[in-house]
Amino acid sequence: MKKKKRTVSYAKWGYIFILPFFITYFIFSLIPLADTVRYSFYEYYRSGIKEIGPNFVGMANYASLLKSDMLQYGANTLILWIIGFIPQIVIALVLACWFTDARLKIRGKQFFKVVIYLPNLIMASAFAMLFFALFSTSGPVNSILMSIGLIHTPIDFMGSVFGTRSLIGFMNFLMWFGNTTIMLIAAVNGISVEIFEACDLDGCNSIQRFLYITLPMIRPILAYTLITSIIGGLQMFDVPQILTNGQGNPDRSSMTLIMFLNNHLKSKNYGMAGALSVYLFIISAILCFIVYRMTNDSDPDGSKKAAKKAAREERRRRK
Repeated sequence: MKKKKRTVSYAKWGYIFILPFFITYFIFSLIPLADTVRYSFYEYYRSGIKEIGPNFVGMANYASLLKSDMLQYGANTLILWIIGFIPQIVIALVLACWFTDARLKIRGKQFFKVVIYLPNLIMASAFAMLFFALFSTSGPVNSILMSIGLIHTPIDFMGSVFGTRSLIGFMNFLMWFGNTTIMLIAAVNGISVEIFEACDLDGCNSIQRFLYITLPMIRPILAYTLITSIIGGLQMFDVPQILTNGQGNPDRSSMTLIMFLNNHLKSKNYGMAGALSVYLFIISAILCFIVYRMTNDSDPDGSKKAAKKAAREERRRRK
């Protein structure tokens, strides 16, 4: 009789090695997530030294939030995100195309990449404190503008809606455009050089090269950038919190959804905080799904559309 060969299965070791991650995720993410959803259906808050609840109230917390200023704070969050994201993606795309264009022969690319990425390493709190000092009424920016005669009285940047929102958007742009630029540079470098050479031989100019070659080829990375930016925008907290001292001034025009959530947590209103967290989760999921569907084409070469069109024509011909 032939002896059976002993086979060693290494598959189980993969599960053993990833087990710590799943245990950590279950304890620190999944259980708190389920607990947050559970709290959203309960009345649970503190009034003075007295603790109310938890009392089951069903969808009352969700209805109360819709009647509150949540929609206004959602609009604030959207406006602040747009102010920061649009310049970020435009500048990042321009820099990515510039640094990856072999025809330009730019020297010191690595140095410029490091300089571009450096603001991403600075803490948001440090950025907010720096801008608060720079743009205050007695700060260096007003002093310089007055000394060169452009203004006669200090500008209260943080006393106007436009000024405060612009500063927050500018800070978000500075902190994240470097990270976006590096990702887009990697995406453009992943495109075959032969495609660009064929494009040049066909006589395409720079705009056509960007619109018809670069942009479609880096669409997956653009989708990733947009989705992570939307999630980050909905979680915007530290910059407006520090710049406005948690008040969202002027007239709560810079109050974001996470700042609103933080106010509920500070007042120990866990039921409303849980309901607002669920709203944020649902909004994030919907927006990310829409972006994913818009930026990912399941039929990039149009073969499926052509096949469907041919089938329709064949049916019409038979009739």
